[in-house]
This record gives sequence, structure tokens and C-alpha cells, in this order.
Amino acid sequence: MNKEISKTWNEIKTNDSWAIFKVMSEFVEGYERLSRIGPCVSIFGSARLKENNSWYKMAQEIAEGLGELGYGIISGGGPGIMEAANRGAKSVNAASVGLNIELEHEQNPNNFIDIDKSVDFDYFFVRKVMFVKYSQGFVVMPGGFGTLDELFEALTLIQTKKIDKFPVVLVGKNYWSGLLDWIKQILMENELIGKNDMELFSVVDSSEEAIEKINEFYLKYNLKPNF
Repeated sequence: MNKEISKTWNEIKTNDSWAIFKVMSEFVEGYERLSRIGPCVSIFGSARLKENNSWYKMAQEIAEGLGELGYGIISGGGPGIMEAANRGAKSVNAASVGLNIELEHEQNPNNFIDIDKSVDFDYFFVRKVMFVKYSQGFVVMPGGFGTLDELFEALTLIQTKKIDKFPVVLVGKNYWSGLLDWIKQILMENELIGKNDMELFSVVDSSEEAIEKINEFYLKYNLKPNF
């Protein structure tokens, strides 16, 4: 290894060490801010959908219904489904939390987050910890890679018993059908998951069903942070 490469590599290692403090600061701020929010449900979905979209409207209805039952709402803080979720929470005076991620070309916090409940993150992995720790359930609307990332993170943690089971509700049977068919036909038939793993989540087609699935679960179990 020549001297120039060795020097560059050592600089990278030094920067890595200092990055630990930035990671720690995000965890500390997240824990301190979110430990006070009370029982919440996270709503995930595409940032690209506009307010005239039916899924946007459904996310808003779900947030309103859960808010009226006493749950706060956590979103990723940005536009689209995230905005719809915070908008629904705000309309019924429920806690409206936004876990915003700083990206190069997007995203700015939406206007429906409570001022004291908007938290910014640089690191996706820290943000995901906050979603899981302080959510009493996940409502997963149609979305892209980020939505799928959050979904499978939660399912993996429940499957491996790293966290206790909590309700994961997929909204839109037609939207999710292709993925679910692949899971059944490829993963299950090749014994890469067990049959019981299909019970880690529910699939619904209406806002009323989504709200009912969350509320039904907590008629049996206590509300508490997940770890």
C-alpha cells in the first residue's frame, strides 16, 4: 500500500471514530424527546403521493381515527403519506410526531408536526430505532424502498423475538398482493420462513379495519415501549 493510500485510509478511520459522537447525540436527543410522547402508532408510506390521492386520504383517516382513540401518530416527517398521517393527527389534537431524515435533495418537515415533536436525523439506522422503540404499532401504506425497509425491519425483529410482538397492518390488499404471493410461493415453499411468520402482520382494505386491528390488539396487551 503506497503512502498516499495509507494516509487517506488513516484519515477515514479517524473520521469514523469521531462519527460515534454524532451517532450518540442522535440517540440521546431521540430518547429524550420521544420518551414523553405517550402511546403512538407509526404510519409509513410513499413521500410521492399528493393530497388528492386515495391512499393519502386513507392515511389521514386512519390517523384521525387512532388519534380519537388516544394514540399519537408518528411519521417520517416528510410529504406524501407522512404528511397525511401528521395532518390527521393534528386535526383531532392528537400528538403529531415527525422523525425527519436529512437528505441531499429532499426532505423538509411537513407543516402538521407538533413543534416540540419534530426530530431531525442524519442516520437512517438511528431513526429506525426510534420508530420501533416508541411505536405501539405500524400501519404500512403503499410505498417504495423506504417503506419496505421499515416493514421488514419490524417483521425481522418480531420474528427473532428481539422485540415483543406488536400489530403490523398493511393497508391495500391489491397493492400488497404481489409481494405476499412471492413470500408464500418462494419463501414459504422453500421453507425459508415458517407458516406462523405470515401471522406477524395483517392485511386490510379500509381505514376502519386498520384502526380496529390496532385497537383490538391493545384490548389484550399493555401499552409500553418495545425495548
